Amino acid sequence: MQFADCIADWQQKHGRHHLPWQNTNDPYKVWLSEIMLQQTQVLTVIPYYERFLAAFPTLQSLAAAPQDSVLTLWAGLGYYARARNLHKCAQTVMQEWQGKFPENPQDIMSLPGIGKSTANAIAAFCFAEKSPIMDGNVKRIFTRFYGIEGQTNKKEIENRLWEQAYKNIEQASDMLDMKAYTQGQMDLGATICTRSKPACTSCPLSNNCFARRENRQAELPTPKTKKTIPVRSVNMLLIQYQNRIFLEQRPQQGIWGGLWSLPEFHTRQELQGLQNRWLQYRPPLKLAAFEHVFTHFRLHIQPWWLQCEQIPLQETAEENSQWLALDRLDTIALPAPILKLLQGMHQVSGAPDLLGT
Repeated sequence: MQFADCIADWQQKHGRHHLPWQNTNDPYKVWLSEIMLQQTQVLTVIPYYERFLAAFPTLQSLAAAPQDSVLTLWAGLGYYARARNLHKCAQTVMQEWQGKFPENPQDIMSLPGIGKSTANAIAAFCFAEKSPIMDGNVKRIFTRFYGIEGQTNKKEIENRLWEQAYKNIEQASDMLDMKAYTQGQMDLGATICTRSKPACTSCPLSNNCFARRENRQAELPTPKTKKTIPVRSVNMLLIQYQNRIFLEQRPQQGIWGGLWSLPEFHTRQELQGLQNRWLQYRPPLKLAAFEHVFTHFRLHIQPWWLQCEQIPLQETAEENSQWLALDRLDTIALPAPILKLLQGMHQVSGAPDLLGT
């Protein structure tokens, strides 16, 4: 039995069949799951996926929604460019494709935020296109089974993996079930051919697997070169008036694009400007600092607390800013570390218990 047929057969008998985005040909639901699953584990995605579909059951409803509503439902899932592109993509399908998702992988890939593997997955799941995928699970299976060495993020190795992916489909039988094969690769990588302690005795490919034969499961895929993760620092100002916190909407580009966060400053002059703006001349209180880890850097956040006795009139209607009650934190798109900080503020009365020593 050929590689692809073997995986498809295994998936039908032993693969996962309970995931909420399975057993559907709706490209909207498949596309949503594919985007959410990028860089994110299945168990984390499931509740987000279900809440998202409850709010936006169709592509049309997503396209018509304000971006703030989309980001609010995405808050905590991370990689917020995915949410912005998701929203933009839905609008593009409505405007340029008359609300009907394109079927050809090349056409799908022309949409905002959709790369080659995601486009191929949508085409395979929804339109039975013989288009292969290439995610982390597939790379791990291929490098072990075929003995492909070299870092998989290098162009040369990536091209080799894609060539093998297309060859596997060409060599498969005419009866190949593309949905089962595509899902099977994900299932096999997630449950059997895992990063550590792969269950080789349960793998349908074990008899012909290079890594098992040579006992090199721990060496493949070739580990990526570890890089020193840089640290960035920022000061954030929690401006509180009674039970409300002042928030500013971040620019669309950059980290937390489009989300609501706290005013930032880097120098004493900037802090003094903020104090003057808020008619507060007492120095703010320094709270306990903390770090948030992104993919390519760590962010050191130093919060400061400034309590206002009144709000200057010009600040009540400022564009891209708002006063949010601490008991309404779940109604707005906040970055995860900012949400956690503000939840700590809400749990105490009077001055926050996060004061630094």
